Amino acid sequence: MAKFRYRMQSILNIKIQMEDQAKMELGRAQRRLNEEEERLEQLYSRKSAYLEEGRRLRQDSLKVQELRDNEYALARMDEFIEEQKENVRYAERKVEEARQKLEEIMKERKGQERLREKAFEQFVLEVNAAESKEVDELTSYTYGQKRG
Repeated sequence: MAKFRYRMQSILNIKIQMEDQAKMELGRAQRRLNEEEERLEQLYSRKSAYLEEGRRLRQDSLKVQELRDNEYALARMDEFIEEQKENVRYAERKVEEARQKLEEIMKERKGQERLREKAFEQFVLEVNAAESKEVDELTSYTYGQKRG
């Protein structure tokens, strides 16, 4: 029996490799986003601690320098938080870009797989037709031998 060979198998293999790479890129981008979000949460926690320290300083005693330091620290934390929010937005954009790239590559791979399936179906039809022709010839030959 004939063996099916898809003549564009190398292209399909490349598409599969590209899809695997895109999946890895998406995973890296998602991991980076998670790290950036974690940093943002840490900054919020630190800001909360500074706020609590400021309340405590106002209740205990009025040490002007400590209050100023606390106010400065809060202002810096707000700056850090805004900067980190931008980092998170950037990481989110990278995740979305990686997701879109993966979707596009998956569509291309699926298209190649559909072409491969159609080629296989055509191959099966051709093999079946050839087998049917052989059976008909064999039957005709056998029938001819019996008559003769």
